[in-house]
Amino acid sequence: MPQPGGEGPSAAAGPSPPRTLGAVLLEPDAENEVAYELCQLLGRAILPIRPAGDGPVGTAFFLHHPTGEYLLTAADVLAYADVAEIGLRPSVTEPTGVAADALALPCGWWVHRPEGGVAVLPAGGLHDRAVREGWRWRTQSVPDAIAAGADDVARIGAEPVSAIVLALGVRDDGSRPLEVAVERVVRAADGLRLTGELPAGYLGAPVFGVQADVAGEVGLRCLGVVLPGEGGHPVATLDRVVTDLG
Repeated sequence: MPQPGGEGPSAAAGPSPPRTLGAVLLEPDAENEVAYELCQLLGRAILPIRPAGDGPVGTAFFLHHPTGEYLLTAADVLAYADVAEIGLRPSVTEPTGVAADALALPCGWWVHRPEGGVAVLPAGGLHDRAVREGWRWRTQSVPDAIAAGADDVARIGAEPVSAIVLALGVRDDGSRPLEVAVERVVRAADGLRLTGELPAGYLGAPVFGVQADVAGEVGLRCLGVVLPGEGGHPVATLDRVVTDLG
């Protein structure tokens, strides 16, 4: 279920050990510990996003790839309007009070990947815009070292394993708090799938799996992007999303 998150100082998520035994189902206390650490490490990787008009609000996140930095979200978030707004929380920009509350981005700037349900935006233009307006981004991209590859995805089978979703929820007053949802992910006929229903605001958010190495040490993998669904949510896996980046 969703839990409120906190944001800590900037930190880099280091690479996990190269050899793994497979995805695991953690005890509840261990899941909560991993969720807390995830907020500290990558709480500033995510941004709120909404179409300028009707349509689902969602979450976007920064991913660092060898070819550059990208902003990812679910394509459905961008399917209902010509412009989408990404919110600028105070923690993701500096100096304080210079950046606007939101940036309006034409939906046509995003590269849509219909086969995966994901939209991708190269982040270089976002950094250039910040420089022109007199501020800087202070974000924490999901590092390439923990982006799931095809082997990581293949280790997830029909038995549920732990999955953690890092997102910006939606409160009654419209505010977007940082939240984590501890869920279960399984392999389904159409790929990976989260078994639980997620609240508003989670569309496009990153999904993290937990894998154990030969010594029993736990490491995170960013499995992919939350997509819309009924009776759960498909996950667009990163091994497919990043294939054509660059």
